[in-house]
Amino acid sequence: MEQISPIQALLQQRTLLQLEYYTEKEAFRKLTEQMGMQRKVKRGDAWFPLRVGKSFYNSLNQTAIEVFRTSDQDIEHNFEFGRPVMFFRSEERRVKSEEFNSKIPSNSSSKTQEKGQENSSLFTHHSSLKYFSFTGTVSYVDGDRMVITVPDSAPLLDLQQSTEPIGVQLSFDETSYKLMFEALDRVMKAKNNRLAYLRDLFYSHQKAGKFSFEPMKFPWLNPTQERAVNEVLWAKDVAIVHGPPGTGKTTTLVEAINETLMRESQVLVCAQSNMAVDWISEKLVDRGVNVLRIGNPTRVNDKMLGFTYERRFESHPDYPQLWAIRKAIRELRKNRKKSSENYHQKMDRLKSRAAEIEIRINSELFGEARVIACTLVGSAHRLLEGMKFGTLFIDEAAQALEAACWIPMRRASRVILAGDHCQLPPTVKSIAALRAGLGKTLMERIAENKPEVVTLLKIQYRMNDEIMRFSSDWFYGGKVESAPQIKYRSVLDYDHPITWIDTGELSEERRVKSEEFNSSSDDVSNKNEREISEEGEGQENSSLFTHHSSLYKEQFIGESFGRINKAEAELTLLTLAEYFTKISKQRVLEESIDVGIISPYRAQVQYLKKLIKKYEFFKPYRRLISVNTVDGFQGQERDVILISLVRSNDEGQIGFLKDLRRMNVAMTRARMKLIILGNKDTMTQHPFYKKLWEYVEAINNNG
Repeated sequence: MEQISPIQALLQQRTLLQLEYYTEKEAFRKLTEQMGMQRKVKRGDAWFPLRVGKSFYNSLNQTAIEVFRTSDQDIEHNFEFGRPVMFFRSEERRVKSEEFNSKIPSNSSSKTQEKGQENSSLFTHHSSLKYFSFTGTVSYVDGDRMVITVPDSAPLLDLQQSTEPIGVQLSFDETSYKLMFEALDRVMKAKNNRLAYLRDLFYSHQKAGKFSFEPMKFPWLNPTQERAVNEVLWAKDVAIVHGPPGTGKTTTLVEAINETLMRESQVLVCAQSNMAVDWISEKLVDRGVNVLRIGNPTRVNDKMLGFTYERRFESHPDYPQLWAIRKAIRELRKNRKKSSENYHQKMDRLKSRAAEIEIRINSELFGEARVIACTLVGSAHRLLEGMKFGTLFIDEAAQALEAACWIPMRRASRVILAGDHCQLPPTVKSIAALRAGLGKTLMERIAENKPEVVTLLKIQYRMNDEIMRFSSDWFYGGKVESAPQIKYRSVLDYDHPITWIDTGELSEERRVKSEEFNSSSDDVSNKNEREISEEGEGQENSSLFTHHSSLYKEQFIGESFGRINKAEAELTLLTLAEYFTKISKQRVLEESIDVGIISPYRAQVQYLKKLIKKYEFFKPYRRLISVNTVDGFQGQERDVILISLVRSNDEGQIGFLKDLRRMNVAMTRARMKLIILGNKDTMTQHPFYKKLWEYVEAINNNG
């Protein structure tokens, strides 16, 4: 098969990205128009109602306003730095009760009429949403507080003094797509420069350039980590650090960045997500590296807050003077007299002085920083305009669309990519675009064309060897080994590190135990069960843990939440309760044995979270238990991991669980104990899960 040219390949990428853009935009439009506010809130895409706080000017002289979430604080939201948002208010439109009552047929039963009369008051008004005519941008999020920058013309008083409930929801993000399209166009048009060279290199089998010098020794690293750092230092054009779970990819990357800074004055470090940028930045700060973080990270900790551009800017000795000048400019505009002759002269002087001070502050901040850290999209920030770097490091490159990687590429001479294409892939909404290759990352493309630039980290420091072994054999050709000190780590002596509980074949004994567990949980009433099942679109919740195994069946909730298996969720918590009891309460708390409960479906996650809050048994342990989707656990680890697979049907349909990379992530979060709950008959119709079942059975039978 004849290899297509780099320009043709990039044109294909652009076409597929266009398809993804239209798909996501249309899906967002339908979601906004058709989805009720309550569902948006439960998806984490809206806060409603909220409390509007003070407005102020931030360090960049932008108008900002703070808002506070007042309900549904337990729901994990999707607001993060840089995302566009829309404000709205809920308006009540009065409807005559007589009109509603007249719609109840006269021949209806007395019970129906009584119900109509009882509820008639509910229909005397109808709530509708009215959106404000401006778009804001998330500047900062911390818990239930969010700061949003808005245009100067935004009617802030209307927000702050509204007598009607105010809310905020995510808006469609045009900016990211715009920057990706611009990046692709720029790289296609590039001629006779470094960007054109890298483009042609990455899309061909041409050998990448290498420096030649003696390898450096790093006694605190293992042999594969040491080799990876040296390969980064030798690379003239590109190098890839392939880090399977627990192999110390971040440690290796930090060492490579630190050594590069011995040769270069400054480097650019990027990642797809704010979380990933924060993580690598924090590790660099721990090494004493001066990091300047562009863009306020979401849920930023106190350590990193001090390294953000905004905080550094505000703490500069010249900032009070700049603030005073900006205040004078705002007052001059406010108090401008129509007949004032020297208004423009005064304004020009003040603006000139403000610009002078701002340039001086920025020059000092960027001059002192050794590492500039930001997201891939954030690398297009106006603050970085015109800046060039010797080396660009892209962490978690296997989760980034190729187009996003090209955004910072124009600023660098060489590129170092780190990640694992056997874990979470980029998010692609369009099935057609995904099948046509949009999900293929730049890291994968380069690795295929130039396997010699890839260094695989082969020693893992996280998991019991039997937890790691299956992942190593299936995804990494059996090349990943366990460090001796963690090879046999476990919570309990003589415990099997992996267990698969088949929900399709539950014993009578376990059902009885289930009922006992339920009866010991005084908090769980029928009323609570109905509250928990709100995600189920109003479906009635069946009594939990009856003797009918058919209850261990999945339910489709809708596109927003996916699927739920309530009986399996209950069994998951019962299993955890039994394991905690076996360990002993005192030991769990004293040693802080932490637990992660993972499910691929949002509905199952929310159901599990609510159950944990309601069961009195888990009250002492709640700080030690995390519940999230697979994506939410990326980059994390726990002593004990439970995975609720949810899927249970006669047809063997497992949906996106066919994407085995997600299962790889879920399984490799566990340090000492992995418990999988799922219907064997459903799951093992797929060869991967059949092999996994056989592997777990062999371990348990040999023990």
